[in-house]
Amino acid sequence: MRDCEFDFIRGLVYERSRINLGPDKRQLVSARLGKRLRATNVPSLSEYCRLLQAPGAETELGHLIDAISTNHTFFFREMAHFDFLRTTAVPELLERARAERWSRLRVWSAACSSGEEPFSIAMTLAECLPNWPWQIDATDISRRILAKAAVGIYNQETVSRLPAETIRTHFQRGFGPQEGNYRVKEALRGNVHFHHLNLLEGQPPFTEPFHVIFCRNVMIYFDRPTQEELIDRLARRLVPGGYLMVGHSESLTHLRQPLQVVRPAVYRKPFGS
Repeated sequence: MRDCEFDFIRGLVYERSRINLGPDKRQLVSARLGKRLRATNVPSLSEYCRLLQAPGAETELGHLIDAISTNHTFFFREMAHFDFLRTTAVPELLERARAERWSRLRVWSAACSSGEEPFSIAMTLAECLPNWPWQIDATDISRRILAKAAVGIYNQETVSRLPAETIRTHFQRGFGPQEGNYRVKEALRGNVHFHHLNLLEGQPPFTEPFHVIFCRNVMIYFDRPTQEELIDRLARRLVPGGYLMVGHSESLTHLRQPLQVVRPAVYRKPFGS
C-alpha cells in the first residue's frame, strides 16, 4: 500500500466514522482492503480508491467502514464488567427503581458488533431481574454486523465458551440446516432492540435515558477530541447515578469529561448533574 493510498483511506474513514487510523494500523487496513478488492473484483488499491470517489460509491463506502470497524468479540468479554453489573450495579439500581417507580431498567450496548455483548448483558439481567422489566438497546455503525446480531445465531465454537447450564437456559440447538449452530432464545431476543447508529452523528433512535451504558473498546480508535465528544454524548444519555463501562485498555483520566471514576473501566454520572 502506497503512502498516498493509505492517506486517502485513513482520511475517508475519519470523515465518515471519526475512526483515527494511525501508522500502526497500516497492516490491518491493507489486510481488510484485500477482502474488499476481492469482493469488488478490483485489481489494485489505486483502482479501489478511484471506485470510492466515483458517483454511486455510497454502498461501497459502507462496506469499507464495515471492514475497518468490525472487531473480534465473544460472550462475557471482560468478565469483570458483568460481575460488577450483577453484584453492584443491578442491586443498587433495582433499589432505586422501586423507590423512584422506574418502569424498567434500561441498558445501552453502544457498539454491539455481532451481538455477543448485548446478549451477555441480557443473560445477566435475566438472572438478576426475574421479576422486574428490563430492556437493552444495541447499536453499531455496521449494518452488516447488526443484521447478524439481530438473528442471534452463533456457531458451536462461539457458544462452547459458555457453561453448559447457560447454553441450556438461553440457547436453542439447531437441527437440519442449522446443525452445529445455536440461537439465542426469544425470551432474551425480545428484550434486545438493534439499531444502526454512528455514535458521533445525529440523534440516537431512543429518547429515554439509560441506567447503564456499555461502550467498550471504541475510544481506542479515536483521537482525543473525538473521545471527549463521545463521552459527553454518552454522559447526556445516562440518568444521574448511572454507570458507563469502557474497555479495560481505555481510561478517561486524561480527558475533559463529566463522569466520576468508580473502579478501572467503570465510571458514573454524578447525582444532581
